[in-house]
Amino acid sequence: MAKPSKKFSLVKKWLAVYTRPRWEKKVNSMLLEKGLESYCPLNKVKRKWSDRVKVVEEPLFKSYVFVKVSDEDRSTVRMTPGAVNFVYWNGKPAVIREKEINAIRRFLNEYENVEVQQTELKINQYVRVTAGTLMDKEGKLLAIRRKTAKVAIESLGFLLIAYIDRSKLTSARSKLNA
Repeated sequence: MAKPSKKFSLVKKWLAVYTRPRWEKKVNSMLLEKGLESYCPLNKVKRKWSDRVKVVEEPLFKSYVFVKVSDEDRSTVRMTPGAVNFVYWNGKPAVIREKEINAIRRFLNEYENVEVQQTELKINQYVRVTAGTLMDKEGKLLAIRRKTAKVAIESLGFLLIAYIDRSKLTSARSKLNA
């Protein structure tokens, strides 16, 4: 009796790879040498030494590289020296949309000395849902859990309360200022 083979998707998706500290450029280079599509967003930053000022390229996201691979190429990525593992979300490698990668590329081509800041969600803040069936709906943040947030959304004179994955929320303009 033949063993059932693993089913791999041949569709290539952008995934985030967590690297050893200060190995982002090396891992990116090795992935490219292996023939894989890889992207390490580099930020142009002015550094001042005692005798000169120089523009250097530093990784925008510390310890992260993006790679576009099919499921069967993931082990090749994991076997790359300096690559620790994929970034996981809900038990699966986190998939980054092509338009987000392109937006990062365009932004870095246009601007230098870019800062990365994680947005903090606060109770009573107005938020917008960025994905799922409630996409583009705005509501008031009632509670924050580890991975989910409780959001109140007004609709048709009713108050809907939903637990939404925190990664699918972004800050929205306050209704007081609208």
